[in-house]
Amino acid sequence: MEDELRVLVTLGFTLLLVMLRLEAEKFGAAEYDEPSADGRPPALRWRLVWYLMGLLLLLGADLIHPSSGTGLFLRIGNQVEAIVFGVAFAGVGALLAAAFAWLRYQRLRLPPSRYYPGALLNALATAFVDESVFRGLLLAFLLGTGMDGASANVIQALVYALATRLGGGGRDLYTLLLILVVGLFGGWLTIITGGIGAAFIGHAVTRLTIFLVTSHAGRVAPDGPEAEDREQRRMPPAGWRRIGAKDASREG
Repeated sequence: MEDELRVLVTLGFTLLLVMLRLEAEKFGAAEYDEPSADGRPPALRWRLVWYLMGLLLLLGADLIHPSSGTGLFLRIGNQVEAIVFGVAFAGVGALLAAAFAWLRYQRLRLPPSRYYPGALLNALATAFVDESVFRGLLLAFLLGTGMDGASANVIQALVYALATRLGGGGRDLYTLLLILVVGLFGGWLTIITGGIGAAFIGHAVTRLTIFLVTSHAGRVAPDGPEAEDREQRRMPPAGWRRIGAKDASREG
């Protein structure tokens, strides 16, 4: 009876963590780690609060569950497989991020260097929380119900994509698809390796690459609203020359 109660409490912690992920926008974390209109980065203290709340809830879930080492995936898993598969996942994720940047901007849109430290922190911390919650806890609970691995993996990936709010209006569809790929790959590797080590490596590198090639932490706007897009619309078509005041005076 005690073990069943502890499992239920751990499940409650998992649901709280999913809700925390839904509220990431209010803390300036995750896909919402964007500079303000005047170029200032989001307040670090609120992002740290979000990370700390996530870590405390994860620690509580790990301590309370009666068999967290075997019943959950809150471990690295097979170390060799975690490194090999994690690096392969990171390579695929980086290529997909770069392909998106090239299709969206026809170039790599590198961010100002002053944003790099915050982006690195955000990529590592958010990837760890996401993998622990959705692959380490949620996927483990779904498999614990007797559900087959493929179905459990698809469900946790869909819940993860919804929790990131990347499917809302005004968001780029490619980033939603990319986060679905991260969720599916991460879940598959977690099942194979027995832990979240490989999923964390691939997720963190993919998230950081998205920032490096788009100047966004993941919340990439659809075509049109970027500053260079607005400037491009003000320019004359290719091959045309804008007639200024000096040209007009000469003709007169």
